[in-house]
Amino acid sequence: MHQFLVGKKLVFESTLDHLKEELAGLRTGRAHAGLVEHIMVEAYGTQSPLKSLAMVSVPESRMLQVEAWDASIVKDIERALTVADLGAVPQMDGKLIRLVLPSMTEETRKKMVRVMKEKLETARVSFRQTREDIRKEVATMEKDKKISEDERFRLLDELDKLTKEFTDTVEKIGEEKEHEIMTI
Repeated sequence: MHQFLVGKKLVFESTLDHLKEELAGLRTGRAHAGLVEHIMVEAYGTQSPLKSLAMVSVPESRMLQVEAWDASIVKDIERALTVADLGAVPQMDGKLIRLVLPSMTEETRKKMVRVMKEKLETARVSFRQTREDIRKEVATMEKDKKISEDERFRLLDELDKLTKEFTDTVEKIGEEKEHEIMTI
């Protein structure tokens, strides 16, 4: 891969990482910490992700347990979980907060798949935008005589292959996540 594209590949990778984080927050049939770890909590006068303020565990397949490290922020965490609208009402028990997630219906599963597909499309659009930005940069480099016409064609060919590689990865991730969501 051309040295110029090696640095640009990081943009694609960060988009893919962001997508993976977003998909981790989508509910499947089982409870998992990724459903709530990203939720922002107003505590100590600032917004912080839940995972930095509490330990999240999964004692049962449909239950999440959140244990705040500081008892003074339990109410803040409860408020954030309520606002997050996970479909479960937080139940307080001292420093512990329990969330019992309802069973997913066929309709709920289909809704989750639709949300997932929107997130996949957002990633694909981001890849295309990144590709177009890099194409413009390559054209400018040729116009400024920093690269030859042949080099421009090689770079654009490599760029198209790189874009396809990441788009194919998104498709694979989407198929796996859809299977995970629809499996009862």
